[in-house]
Amino acid sequence: MERNISVIKDVKGNQIVIVNDIRFKGKRNIDWDEVEQYLKQYVGEFIEIAGSKEIIYIGSDLPDEYSGSNYTAKLKGALAKAKANAAQGIPEMIEIAENRRFQENLERKHNKNAKYGWYRYDSRFAIPIFDENNDVLRYNVFHAELVIRHSENRKLYLYDIINIKKETSTPLEP
Repeated sequence: MERNISVIKDVKGNQIVIVNDIRFKGKRNIDWDEVEQYLKQYVGEFIEIAGSKEIIYIGSDLPDEYSGSNYTAKLKGALAKAKANAAQGIPEMIEIAENRRFQENLERKHNKNAKYGWYRYDSRFAIPIFDENNDVLRYNVFHAELVIRHSENRKLYLYDIINIKKETSTPLEP
């Protein structure tokens, strides 16, 4: 599938994944089934985190978890639209991920798929805001946490993207 994604650095030198197209429109009702179908194209891929050289795999559980998790169900408005459209930039969001943090697995249901615990990484992405003529006014920048599971096979898999927050700093100009 065509993706219109770029990675830039802000004035502080932090990397941001720019999602140039709004594929999943509307703030009221995101079609999460459509997002899930879109995500299936990534299953089987793997991406290297540029800073740490760790390999992150995309497993078959990502599409369902990303679009159907409890976190996603609670999202409304601009944050739901941001998460839906961030799906387009997942490979790049993994590449620029940083600030790895470990968390032990505490749930029996994840004894196999997260046998060796969980990792969280920080990443950033931006989506465009358009005017009435469909010209880009600005980009809203978001911070997100990538949830990575350390599986029984000792591989790292992207599980979900959570804690999406709009950054209150000056939005990016086109």
